[in-house]
Amino acid sequence: MKIHPIFKKQSCIRRVLHPISCFAMILLLVSGTFAQRRPIQVPDLKLQGSVRSSGTDAGDYIYISGQGPNRKDGSLPADFEAQATQALENVKAIVLAAGLTMDHVVYVQVYLEDVKNYQSLNTVFAKYFPHTPPARAILGSARLPQPAIEITAVAVRELSERRAVIPANYKTAEPYSPGILTRDRLFVSAMQGRDPQSGAVPDDPAAQVNLALEGLKAVVEAAGLKLSNMVFVNPYLTQKIPMERMNEEYARRFEFGNTPARATIEVTALPGNAQIEYTGVAVRDLSLRRSIRPKNMPPSPTASPCVFAGETLYCSAKSGFIPGPHGGVYAESTAAQLRQTMRNQLDNLEEAAMDFSQVVYTTVYLDNLSDTEDFNKVYLEYFKAPLPAETLVQQLTPTTRSPDSEGHYPDLEQMSFIAIKSPAKTKAQN
Repeated sequence: MKIHPIFKKQSCIRRVLHPISCFAMILLLVSGTFAQRRPIQVPDLKLQGSVRSSGTDAGDYIYISGQGPNRKDGSLPADFEAQATQALENVKAIVLAAGLTMDHVVYVQVYLEDVKNYQSLNTVFAKYFPHTPPARAILGSARLPQPAIEITAVAVRELSERRAVIPANYKTAEPYSPGILTRDRLFVSAMQGRDPQSGAVPDDPAAQVNLALEGLKAVVEAAGLKLSNMVFVNPYLTQKIPMERMNEEYARRFEFGNTPARATIEVTALPGNAQIEYTGVAVRDLSLRRSIRPKNMPPSPTASPCVFAGETLYCSAKSGFIPGPHGGVYAESTAAQLRQTMRNQLDNLEEAAMDFSQVVYTTVYLDNLSDTEDFNKVYLEYFKAPLPAETLVQQLTPTTRSPDSEGHYPDLEQMSFIAIKSPAKTKAQN
């Protein structure tokens, strides 16, 4: 009998550690749904402010929903270090439920309501990641579902090729790696717009943008790759960086119409008084990188709607923007805007011959977390159980909800996501 490659990578001897038994794994392989999302739920772990699975097992990678500092009984530790510890304990519980350890974590995203807690966070991180820590990005957010901190993570199942990537002359004593290389991907930490030697942040916004981009490039090249290998980029910037200038400098680094997918997020603050940072993911084999662009979206100098890294599809953040001539955001409520956002994302998925059932992770940015209930009602019309993992944040103070002279409303929500290409469904499944 021919042995499926998955059993060569992970012996059934490990079935005690893995939540899916070998028998269940065989059923999944035979049915042709192995690449589809499989939820990871941690018993009694309260999920506040969102509708999601605790995590999603997508085969080679595990995607973990944003975890706050609350204990299982809902109580909140008294001080920040205890809160950060509890948030990481919540992440750890999901990682363990997937049959992995914290050594398997390759990327961590941390949202802080107060970036002044950065050094305290480092103290806690060093305890959880004493050896080859993951890549990491940290940003300030105006409001989180559970106060003070929210942490999300990605873990790789196969450890054999996991290693840190450190550019020449790169020096830091902080508990993160500039990059983490796996068998097929590179996860890049947030590279800030500061001088790498002096640590100073220049006054010129363009200089800050280019320093951040040079940092991103340095990590990618230290892994033996190029910026053209990037499949997804998060530019995080404060309002001190003009968006137009950032886009101008960014566009010079990438091929027009074949840029990475991107979620550009304005934030309240960044660590160390930085005003911009870039983080992202690259695919090691350039032949496995493929951009996806629906016909109603013109080529862009700054972002592709979606980009494949092998079987994984990274999709840019979308809002309720109606594309085409005279386009714009015309809906005045979060719920109505979300319907257009889902239509925009479905255009991306259908262009890739996929659907919402193959989405494994979503990042949701709300203008006001008070709209969470209204958002969730519409969200659940498109995502059915088992739900993808999800991270929910309010990155800025709420905007004024008034239309401009042309009837355009501000974005009240945005969503980016990751989806996994699944095998074709069998007749029995249909």
